[in-house]
Amino acid sequence: MPPTAGSSTDKSRPRFYYDFASPESYLVAERALHALGEVPEWIPVGVGSFGFRCAEEIASYQEDVERRACELGLMQLRWPPFPAEDQSWALLAATYAKWIGRGVAFSLAALRQAFAAGRDLSVPDNVLIAAAACEMHPNAVIKGVELASTAKALADAAERARADGVTEVPAIWIDGRVLSGDRAIPA
Repeated sequence: MPPTAGSSTDKSRPRFYYDFASPESYLVAERALHALGEVPEWIPVGVGSFGFRCAEEIASYQEDVERRACELGLMQLRWPPFPAEDQSWALLAATYAKWIGRGVAFSLAALRQAFAAGRDLSVPDNVLIAAAACEMHPNAVIKGVELASTAKALADAAERARADGVTEVPAIWIDGRVLSGDRAIPA
């Protein structure tokens, strides 16, 4: 059974909250392992809607993210359908991956599938490609996603994010402070 999200033994360890629907989570994820001086705990959470009012707002946001990715020296973005459809299956897979010790590897692979390869993570087969990239068996992932304890751990992670003061992702919680957005980590 996956442990609850708040079961980390080191309460002072930095925490990285992210969502696969957020391209800014991809920008932070590519730097989170090295920029903080220690590996943060990676915690998948869902953010819901982005609240864009029109296609022009979406296009402007995408241009800003692409420009930021270029400034950071990341691969050119390839956009999956955006704003993303329901990413709950991918978030459950990330929660399961975290439980078996593959959370960071899986989440990086999934974010890369989404924003470097343009694959829609609302499609389970695309999530399973990311899982295969970090040696997770597809049948194990499917079973893990279906566990009630996995769903509870994902819900607990959302509650933990709220308790930490996270209101948007990506977010880095460190020493009781929350740094949000793709600039949470300096370039």
